[in-house]
Amino acid sequence: MEYVAYFLVAILLLFLLVKILAWPLKIFLKLVINGIMGTVLLIVFNLLGQYLGFTIGINVWTALIAGFFGVPGVVFLIIFKVLL
Repeated sequence: MEYVAYFLVAILLLFLLVKILAWPLKIFLKLVINGIMGTVLLIVFNLLGQYLGFTIGINVWTALIAGFFGVPGVVFLIIFKVLL
């Protein structure tokens, strides 16, 4: 009976450990997906913007903004470029 209690405690601790470690993984995956979407949108906007004469230079800062914030970051960069 004692081993059953140890087994149940071990299972509970393993479950808690997986939950704790899975949370940062979800955040990391969300950042990666936002980064990919932002980068693709920035590249597509620059490809289409060449025909209109309106592009956003891709440098460290624009890549970080598009990568971290995703689509809203690219919209911010477009609005910022239009206002300046």
